[in-house]
Amino acid sequence: MALIESALVELGTPLQHFALEDPNGKAYGSKELMGKTGLLIYVVCNHCPYNQALWERLVEVAEFASKVDVGVVAINPNIHPNYPEDSPAHMLDKITEFNLPFPYLIDHRQKVARSLGATCTPDIFLFDGEDKLFYHGRVDDYWKDASKVKKEELRDAITLLFSGKQPPQEQMPSMGCSIKWTDTITG
Repeated sequence: MALIESALVELGTPLQHFALEDPNGKAYGSKELMGKTGLLIYVVCNHCPYNQALWERLVEVAEFASKVDVGVVAINPNIHPNYPEDSPAHMLDKITEFNLPFPYLIDHRQKVARSLGATCTPDIFLFDGEDKLFYHGRVDDYWKDASKVKKEELRDAITLLFSGKQPPQEQMPSMGCSIKWTDTITG
């Protein structure tokens, strides 16, 4: 497990709209998922310990975001033969385990993750209602233990967006396991 940080993506970068399916084959488009205030995209997977530590917080932030009309979606780009824990079948387990209040979609071809500039799981992107990147950073300041969190940066960014204010000046990168790009398969 190699720890990496999310790559710098310039604020204001436009969202490249997409359509993906969940593990049951139901299709979702980013335009329909977009709330009036914006869209929060979690690029995640099942196996990464950094992601595992954050699932409950991702759900909590999603519930907060929905109250201020921010749509939420999770996308798994790690559909990779060397990582069976990230398979669509195991995605169904996560949906059930955490009673996910947002769609958890399969990025088979990894096109959405690439278009976002995602590099790790979790990698978090908050777009405003005009499809422009408003926040790209971490959930909070202590991924290992929710009880030790002092700054909830993602929740604060959502509040600023809803309030019509400028994006946070400081946006700390997310960190986690590298995305398992299928073009790196060896064998």
